[in-house]
Amino acid sequence: MSLLSIVLPAYNEEQNIANTAKVLGELLEQHGIDYELVFISDGSKDGTFERIKEESARNPRVRGAEFSRNFGKEAGIFAGLELTTGDAVIVMDCDLQHPPEVIPQMWEKWQQGAEIVEGIKADRGKESLGYKLSAGLFYKIMSKLIKMDMNASSDFKLLDRKVVQVLLELPERNTFFRALTFWAGFRTETVEYEVQERKYGQSKWSFWSLMKYAITNATSFSTLPLQLVTIMGGVSILFSVILAIQTLVRYLMGTAVEGFTTVILLILIIGGFIMLSLGVIGHYIARIYEEVKGRPKYIISHVTENVPGTAVGSWKREHRES
Repeated sequence: MSLLSIVLPAYNEEQNIANTAKVLGELLEQHGIDYELVFISDGSKDGTFERIKEESARNPRVRGAEFSRNFGKEAGIFAGLELTTGDAVIVMDCDLQHPPEVIPQMWEKWQQGAEIVEGIKADRGKESLGYKLSAGLFYKIMSKLIKMDMNASSDFKLLDRKVVQVLLELPERNTFFRALTFWAGFRTETVEYEVQERKYGQSKWSFWSLMKYAITNATSFSTLPLQLVTIMGGVSILFSVILAIQTLVRYLMGTAVEGFTTVILLILIIGGFIMLSLGVIGHYIARIYEEVKGRPKYIISHVTENVPGTAVGSWKREHRES
């Protein structure tokens, strides 16, 4: 019988752990799907991992790990993928804004031969105007930069084991899970869903965190910002040539050009282009620096008792047992 693994990254979600485990467990058992739930506490500052351990003791199909600090959602997703053992893996939000009711549809499409089943947002649900605008801007930026339609995409998706292995074998440290599944290819199908309201807690994403997330993922997945530097240089040269021709024509016509304002504007424009270009280049150098150091994507400090002994951090459990 095939096994379905569900990866649930969590950051300060102690209120949602028990409810999520209960809802998913009941749904999957109702549909006769053999499953395991893998929670990853991303350096949570509340009792998230304690709740995970409680659920693991109550239900052996629930497993989990805790990071030594906050490494971000991308790291949480990849840590979860590495701890799974299922023939198919679903990644979804711990707060159940990704509706569990869609899981049986994903499972059925996978059984019919789909290797990736993408969850596509039919409706974003009830969100504040500010959050909708910031999220909309984020997806527009990402769609332009990586040349993929990200407007309705999400991290809610099912992956065949072969796809999971491909993603885990990628050597890069700065990953963008949502785009990498597009990049990987394989036979892909979609299911639509409506974003649900959180039952407990509040969203951890703000305008600035979304913008930071967009910049980090854009530079880790696309070289388009570097190409924009060349475009800005071309625009600057064109502007300078036009200004030079205008100045020469007015000089030959005997009308003097008032130089101070022109020179100041020219310096400000070119200076702005240069500083922006240096910032873009600097960001890519930072990404290269992080990759060259070769540090791990995450560090696991604790695991539940039913996590295999090969997991990073499980040495703490083995040490206690010895």
